[in-house]
Amino acid sequence: MAGAAGAAGRAVDVEQRRAATPPSPTRSSVPPLKFRLAGYPRKHNEGRIEVFYNEEWGTICDDDFTLANAQVLCRQLGFVGATGWAHSAKYGKGVGRIWLDNVNCAGNEKSIRDCKHRGWGNSDCSHEEDAGVICKDERIPGFKDSNVIETEQSHVEEVRLRAVVSGAQRRLPVTEGIVEVRYKDGWAQICDEGWDSKNSRVICGMMGFPTEKKVNRNFYKRLKRAARTRGRSTRPGRRLASKSQPKQKRREDLGSRKRLFAERQQLNYRLHSVSCTGTEVHISMCTFQFYRGNSSAACSTGMPAVVSCLPGPLFATGSAQKKKQRQQQQSQPRIRLKGGAKAGEGRVEVLKNNEWGTICDDRWNLLSASVVCRELGFGSAKEALTGARMGQGTGPIHLNEVQCLGTEKSLWSCPFKNITQEDCKHTEDAAVRCNIPYMGYENLETWYWDASNVTEMVLSGVKCAGHELSLNHCQHHGSSLNCRNTGTRFAAGVICSETASDLLLHAPLVQETAYIEDRPLHMLYCAAEENCLSSSARHANWPYGHRRLLRFSSQIHNNGRADFRPKAGRHSWVWHECHRHYHSMDIFTHYDILTPNGTKVAEGHKASFCLEDTECEEDVAKRYECANFGEQGITVGCWDLYRHDIDCQWIDITDVKPGNYILQVVINPNFEVAESDFTNNAMKCNCKYDGHRIWVHSCHIGDALSEEASKRFEQYPGQLNNQIS
Repeated sequence: MAGAAGAAGRAVDVEQRRAATPPSPTRSSVPPLKFRLAGYPRKHNEGRIEVFYNEEWGTICDDDFTLANAQVLCRQLGFVGATGWAHSAKYGKGVGRIWLDNVNCAGNEKSIRDCKHRGWGNSDCSHEEDAGVICKDERIPGFKDSNVIETEQSHVEEVRLRAVVSGAQRRLPVTEGIVEVRYKDGWAQICDEGWDSKNSRVICGMMGFPTEKKVNRNFYKRLKRAARTRGRSTRPGRRLASKSQPKQKRREDLGSRKRLFAERQQLNYRLHSVSCTGTEVHISMCTFQFYRGNSSAACSTGMPAVVSCLPGPLFATGSAQKKKQRQQQQSQPRIRLKGGAKAGEGRVEVLKNNEWGTICDDRWNLLSASVVCRELGFGSAKEALTGARMGQGTGPIHLNEVQCLGTEKSLWSCPFKNITQEDCKHTEDAAVRCNIPYMGYENLETWYWDASNVTEMVLSGVKCAGHELSLNHCQHHGSSLNCRNTGTRFAAGVICSETASDLLLHAPLVQETAYIEDRPLHMLYCAAEENCLSSSARHANWPYGHRRLLRFSSQIHNNGRADFRPKAGRHSWVWHECHRHYHSMDIFTHYDILTPNGTKVAEGHKASFCLEDTECEEDVAKRYECANFGEQGITVGCWDLYRHDIDCQWIDITDVKPGNYILQVVINPNFEVAESDFTNNAMKCNCKYDGHRIWVHSCHIGDALSEEASKRFEQYPGQLNNQIS
């Protein structure tokens, strides 16, 4: 008894001491940190890193800063990781406190709190040492944000369809199978009690498919019975079908056995009572319940949930699906994605009044984005992007405040407001990232490595349009390789980037500034040296006579997500003594005069002797200037202006006869520099030339009009016979 009492006394004493000691702060009582990117010039996924601590925003010093630090910070900002970091206040100097200094992360920490540092507010730095980060332009699935799927740790995050029919495992994409959710180190099933087509629609959307289709549940019930029978069988050769069964029944069961994988694993149910409305973009947004504890006896009256999905035209495999794909390709779509680096992502553009335009991002959300994705043959939306995240469009902004319910089959069925010029700018263009099916293309032959390791050529003559999902889908020589025995000298290689530039010519300026000049030959020696005149100029009576030139200004905008830089570095630029400048690209633009049937009757070209930021949008700083052998390029949000009075900013039309023609300007014609969209690099105008004067009209970017309007443009009255009417 004494011992017991003593123990009790000591316990009380401990409790009294605990009560007298103030509780130490726990992780849950510490307010969460907030982070943001700031500064200029920058894109949405880069900037000065700022942290909100102790009710005050502050910066981080760049002392001992590493890529591992940037990885942790980018993940806390909602990006999947970092590609780099910046020092010495590259994005401008911050204000207020410098909260952290000498930060040292391993890279796998969940929070910057978990990294080593000198302590909050303990720093010997100035704001001239503010650190910045460059994050990968891809959001973390489920990251909590107003326009991103919300999934908590207690919710379901990863889902898959597991094919159970023989042959289906080898076919991609998997369109039918048992729905499984990630659980601990494995996968678990969902009980199908109460399961309906709305739940299937959500799963199919997550898997990258636009819609669901009815499942033959009887087939899977037989599978379940077959699995149970195998579990009870003790004889290796036992048959599931007996002689006493009807012949038709035996045939069905034997056929099922041939088509099914052996279900040897024990079912492990994780979820039940799933109830979706059908508009959710993730199953975690539906209502459901978890099985608790031992779930071996769960789902006694049901079976694993099975879903069958209908793939979009781009991912069709069967003959019927491919026929539907061809039918859809023959009809003009009224919605498209532009500027994305991957299939299923891009700026949303819609066709209205025969002209393509964009959508303002006011009230743009996942419901509307999912309607777009499904209409285009993809699954539900992963992200509804705002602020021209996929680059700025051109032309009209057709729609504003789109508010879909999520059940619509087309975006045009959703409520929206017609845009007015004051409401939105192209800096507010809406974009999407859609779920797409897993196709396994990363397992094919497409890799890039040091050419010294190449032992065999497998493709030649590859010519892609840019929208293909695999090199195998592009035109190529097939088995007739052109460079089979050339060794490594002609091995192709790539350098990949998550973002790219996107150049567009300002079409109205060409139309406004076009005119004819008869320029004396004695003023064209430098232009002749740079091949800016037609071939007949070589036979002219120099320095007497003149050449007739069609002059115009060209204003080239970079509406992409990365700066446009010349392919070659400064060390390889070519100096031209006559014009006293360097050429960073031999051919930057092509200028052509075409007949209605596409025959070229006059041509010109422009070398990039000075790619620079002539002007920029508000809040965008110039980066490139040609003076003093400076760096050349065009910054995102800036444009380069080649005035009509500059040498070679013309087409030599001395030999062109009177008639109706097409003026065509193509930027980056040899695709030397990567762009997110090459379809908008060409501009076309109608021209009417009477031998003395020229009229240039209807100038537009090549893909700005509907197919019908484009045909009318190429066959306007008087152009068919190429004569003045």
